[in-house]
Amino acid sequence: MENKPIKRNGNIVPISREHHATLLFCWKIRKGVKAEVQPQRMTRYINWFWKHHLEPHFRSEEKLLFLDFKDAMVNRGLNEHQLIVAKINEINVRTLEKSDPLYLELADLIDDHTRFEERTLFPYLEEKLSDEELDKIGDILREEEHSALEDYDDEFWANNPMQK
Repeated sequence: MENKPIKRNGNIVPISREHHATLLFCWKIRKGVKAEVQPQRMTRYINWFWKHHLEPHFRSEEKLLFLDFKDAMVNRGLNEHQLIVAKINEINVRTLEKSDPLYLELADLIDDHTRFEERTLFPYLEEKLSDEELDKIGDILREEEHSALEDYDDEFWANNPMQK
């Protein structure tokens, strides 16, 4: 079976595009762990990415898409958001060593969640929500800023042994 690109409803494309940056974030964390980058650098990046990308992304999803709290699929998305926040908080309160498994746990959790949303939850919501609801969501998203661009100042994931 060949992997075809997922055709997303145009109204939720801005949120969907952000998922690429999120998967890239996971890759960077994994690269940093493999290179045994100093934990402070990794944690600083995680907090930066949370503040500038994940937190606003989660807010948009929860405000616009995850409204039916009785729906099991929506609840899974919401619960996974809470698990991700808890893992970030755990990283911030623990003293971590190089290559700490918590970093990989976070990357795996976010990666799995992002793929669940793209492959399962978003197609489900596109079928469930009416055209009018999707149009309203699209109007709101077009008024908000949704950027997958990243301007972080410490590229610890790059292959530069001098920066460890």
